[in-house]
Amino acid sequence: MNNFWARTITGLSMVFLLLFSLWYSNWLFAGIFLVVVILGIWEFYTLFSSEEIQPQKIYGTVCASILYLVLYLVNATNLDILSPRWYFFPVYAAMAMFFLSFIIEIYRKKQKPLENIAITAAGVLYVSLPLSLLNLLYSPDSARFLGFPAFLLGYFTLTWLFDTAAYLYGKSFGKHKLFERISPKKTWEGTIAGAILAGFTALVFSLLVPDIVMMDWLMLSFLVVIFGSFGDLAESLFKRSLKIKDSGNILPGHGGILDRFDTFFISAPFVFLYFVLRNI
Repeated sequence: MNNFWARTITGLSMVFLLLFSLWYSNWLFAGIFLVVVILGIWEFYTLFSSEEIQPQKIYGTVCASILYLVLYLVNATNLDILSPRWYFFPVYAAMAMFFLSFIIEIYRKKQKPLENIAITAAGVLYVSLPLSLLNLLYSPDSARFLGFPAFLLGYFTLTWLFDTAAYLYGKSFGKHKLFERISPKKTWEGTIAGAILAGFTALVFSLLVPDIVMMDWLMLSFLVVIFGSFGDLAESLFKRSLKIKDSGNILPGHGGILDRFDTFFISAPFVFLYFVLRNI
């Protein structure tokens, strides 16, 4: 099976699974992404591990899982996430757990303790926090579309379409490099094509879900295009610095977990911030 068909089958399977979980229940959706968080952060730590640098893989994975589960439970139990007490609880807990990593490192006797602590913390922030915020976008009070939480469905759809259009159009017609130093294959033509499709899809969502105004849909498409692109470039920067092509091989045609979800790692915090500010 060539790479195109492997990529297509894997991509469609993941889309179907995530859409089904979105429609079925928030606990199934949360469970799927908990697995993604665990696999993703382990992949992150493995990438940056070497003979000298050895992040606290097990402790970091536990921290990432706890952060994810806390944010899920805050939302699932209908706690007022906008109140200071609950809104900042995960932040306070994460701060306390971060300083525990210093204590753990004292007893590990590794060559580069500061780098170990830094990469352990970076993995939690880079992988777990953005995907944890997806749980808060699954708001029980938000607008629905055919049984789906509309804004979160739109976020996934716009991201997938932007990625797909940018990849296919750029591969076929791209000539001008977007950021050749970091990602030689990404082009302005592909990015613009993806942005146009994302903007058009946002307009369609504004007609299908009138409870969310057109400006919010267009702003969502803007955030997906801008910060999704930076998410992709950030992942490419990591891989280029490590001189590897893919972050892993768990997903045929796509590489690793980090390769598949890279656009969400940077865009999700900004989408969530807009979601909260607009109280969608």
